[in-house]
Amino acid sequence: MALDHVNTIAKDNLKNKVYKEQKKKNNKIKFYHSFVTVVLLLCVFQIGYSALLNISKIVIYRAKIIKSNDLKLKAQKRNEKLKEELNNFNSLQRVESIARNNLKMAAENEVLVIINEPEPETYVPKTFKQKLIFFFEENIANKFVRQDSITTGIQ
Repeated sequence: MALDHVNTIAKDNLKNKVYKEQKKKNNKIKFYHSFVTVVLLLCVFQIGYSALLNISKIVIYRAKIIKSNDLKLKAQKRNEKLKEELNNFNSLQRVESIARNNLKMAAENEVLVIINEPEPETYVPKTFKQKLIFFFEENIANKFVRQDSITTGIQ
């Protein structure tokens, strides 16, 4: 009987040892799965972040392409206008019209008459008192005169 009792104690110790070893393995496996999960989540976040950056870059570059194409078309239109103006400046009629209008030149057997109209003199007040009177006349007194002429019908 003494031997039976020794065997049962050894069997219980064996079961405890096996249970502890399996628990250690399970803990290692759980740690491994947790680590892999964290690494995979980091990878997913990195991929998502990269995708967002790439999409935003694509949008920005397409906008720049559209803008540059518009600028190109405007430049081409302006180039066409400048070529037309160049052709017009090369013609004799255009040179003659520039000479007549801008340079005040006349052709043979023509008399050029220039009428200069004098510019109206503007009053510039110099002292503070003159400035105050000028301001009162321009802004306040003229409004009352205009209202009186409107009500009486006199202009």
